[in-house]
Order: sequence, then structure tokens, then C-alpha cells
Amino acid sequence: MRIIHRENQEQHEHEALAADAAFADEGEGRDRSTEPDLLRTDFQRDRDKILHTKSFRRLSHKTQVFLAAEGDHFRTRLTHTLEVSQIARTIARALALNEDLTEAISLGHDLGHTPFGHTGEEALAACLARHQGIDPASPEVAGLYRHNEQSLRVVECIENGGKGLNLTPEVRDGIVCHTGSVRAETLEGRIVGIADRIAYVNHDIDDAIRAGILSEDDLPASTHALLGPDHSSRIETLVLDMVETSAASDDICMSETVWNAMMELRAFLFDRVYTSEVVMAEVAKATHLIEDLFGYYVAHPQEVPQEYHLISEGDNVRAVTDYIAGMTDRYAKNLYQQLFIPHSLHY
Repeated sequence: MRIIHRENQEQHEHEALAADAAFADEGEGRDRSTEPDLLRTDFQRDRDKILHTKSFRRLSHKTQVFLAAEGDHFRTRLTHTLEVSQIARTIARALALNEDLTEAISLGHDLGHTPFGHTGEEALAACLARHQGIDPASPEVAGLYRHNEQSLRVVECIENGGKGLNLTPEVRDGIVCHTGSVRAETLEGRIVGIADRIAYVNHDIDDAIRAGILSEDDLPASTHALLGPDHSSRIETLVLDMVETSAASDDICMSETVWNAMMELRAFLFDRVYTSEVVMAEVAKATHLIEDLFGYYVAHPQEVPQEYHLISEGDNVRAVTDYIAGMTDRYAKNLYQQLFIPHSLHY
């Protein structure tokens, strides 16, 4: 038995990975210099740093689409993250790209998500708009709170007692660029961006079927014909197409036909699931909850934990935003009950 040190792994990357992969020993370096690890490469260290954060653990109690799901098998933000990681790593491995970097970005990409999924994100952005005197219906509202930017803030400013995780630039770039108009600089980061979409389109269908909103037969016949008749075959088709198309183009992409089929499924989800009566009923409640918590803490900033004030450097609204964004669904609901629901008195 022998020990494989960091230097051995770095050398193996140069021997095994594609020329346009990101190599751990050729990174731009951390903001704060540290001693190299004996066993782990820089990207492996970043993956482990993210894995051990409080923000990562809280993902297990942040919901995805079904905000009041009764069953144990609906996706949470954590299981979504793990599915993204699995899909992204499969693609990276098949293309001889850096699997460790891909995994680190995958695990960190959603750390900035609010409670109650994208509903919480939209509600928090609207709260910030009203506070700034901006019409909540204005297109600029979406830019006031973006979960990818908050994910970057989590790893740079909030975790580790406000010191941040001191991650490599490649991981931070992949986290903030996994969604939006700016593409990640590394191929590994670009993989995560598309793997994120593959994961949520497919698992949201699966959860909708479990919730009784859809059946497999309800899905468009055109997507069945092109992508496959069930959950597993769809993912296999999407991943294989992405690997083959990327290999042929020297960039990360899908064929136009398969990409359009995935977008058709996404549009179908918006029409039949994301705006369905059962989902929207809970969306209204979650939005109201976020609005009330935001209003309360802006009016009572002294009740926000001191650590958030230290991180925000005296910006009370920033402290309130960071505090609410980091809450789990369960914590937010319990807090709401404590603040706004009358309690029985026992004499």
C-alpha cells in the first residue's frame, strides 16, 4: 500500500485530463495564501470546505418546488444539489475534465438560496424593491436579489464567522456564473450550469408525478419521442447528447434539437406545475411570510443576530437580507409563529 500525495494527484491530472481542463496546480491562487495540503489538491480542499459549512447543511431543510410537501421523497435544495453534482461529474469525467472542480462548484452553487425555493428569492427581491421605492413590478427588481450572487457572498463573506472560505477563483467563478447571462470561465463551471437545468427539469417532473399533479402520459409526445419515455431515459439522453456535442465542438453545449426539447419540458413545467393551483396556494403563503419577516426585522434591526451586523458593516438592510436568506423553511415558519401568532397563556 502506498500514499498518493497531492503532488501525485496533480501530476495525474496532467497525464489524464484534456488539455483544456482546469488543473489544480495552475489556478490563479487564493485571496489569502495558505500552505498546500499534504493529500488534497486545491479543488478537493474547496469541495471539502463547502461540504462542512452550515449553509450546506441547511440545504436539507430548504424546499425546491413543493413548499409544503408531506412525503419524505420530494426533493429538497440539498438533494437537488447532490443530483446536480452527480450529473455534472459524469459529464466532466466523460470529457476528461476536472471532476474535483466540477464537484466543488456543484456543491456550492445553491448556498445562497432562500427558504421556499425561487418563491422566497422573488419575495425577498420584491421586499428590497419596496424598501428602495422601486415598483415591485419593474424588471429591475429581479436584480436586487439573485441566489447565485448570494451563494458567492456566502462563501466569500458570511461563512467561517465572516471570514469566508477563501476558495479558489475557479470555484467562485463557477458558483456565481452557474445561472444568468455570463458564462463561467472554465469548462467545468459551464458543465454545472447545464447540469443544474438537466437536474431540476427532470426531478421537478418526477416530484409533480409523485404529487399527483401530472402523469408521465401528460408530458408532450414530442419530448417523449426525442428524450425517452421516463425519468431515467431522459437524463441519459440529455447527458449523452451533451457529452457528444461538447466533445465535437470543444465547448460545453447540447445539440440544438435536444436543447429545444429540454426547453419544451421546462415551458411545460411552468404551464402545468410551477403555476398550478396547488403550488400557487403555497407560494402566496410563503411570499406573505417572507414579507412579514423582512418588514419586522427592518423595523427591529437590533433583533437580527449580531454576526450579520458585523458582516454587513452596519448596513441593517443587508444584515436582514443575509439573515432571512440563510433561514431554512422550518426556521422561518417557527420564527413567524413566534413573532405573529398569539400564544396561549397558562396561569
